[in-house]
Amino acid sequence: MTIPSIQTSRLTLRPFAAADAVPLHRILAQEGVLRYFPTPGPPALDRVERLIDRQLRHWAEHGHGWWAVESRASGQLIGWNGLQYLPDTDEVEIGYLLAKDQWGQGLAVEGGRVGLRYGFDTLGLERIIAVVHIENSASMRVAEKLGLTFDLQTEYFGIEVNRYVGLRTGWLAAHARETGRAAAK
Repeated sequence: MTIPSIQTSRLTLRPFAAADAVPLHRILAQEGVLRYFPTPGPPALDRVERLIDRQLRHWAEHGHGWWAVESRASGQLIGWNGLQYLPDTDEVEIGYLLAKDQWGQGLAVEGGRVGLRYGFDTLGLERIIAVVHIENSASMRVAEKLGLTFDLQTEYFGIEVNRYVGLRTGWLAAHARETGRAAAK
């Protein structure tokens, strides 16, 4: 499968490459970046290399996965974003992770919209979830800005999380409203 590359006003979402392992390793080693993940400590470089390989296989197996996210201004890798199939629950999750110096700029929402559009419009998925640690208020705001609705508090990956849900019907309706507003201008 050819993994698409997609540009937004500030981001390039592209396939991961082996050369991304070192910069991604640096991002994951930044204090606080993995704070709300099941394994909050920074991974070894070989584990990051395996993560990249797994993501490329995930795209081949499922038709979606995580993109490497670059800043269009600098061309530098700043994180990842995309869709992940969760076999334990038979769900597709939207996920996002950014380098610490990229937080608070709306980039997770900008990239997340690409992932949702790809899932709903291109893949025809009916439902996409977000799984957010119960103390991660910033990520909760991202899920809400993406139009996802709080569903329940539960456990995923051995941690307590809030699950947010987005439905294709809601996405299509919201997109139609946005398109109508843009056409009216």
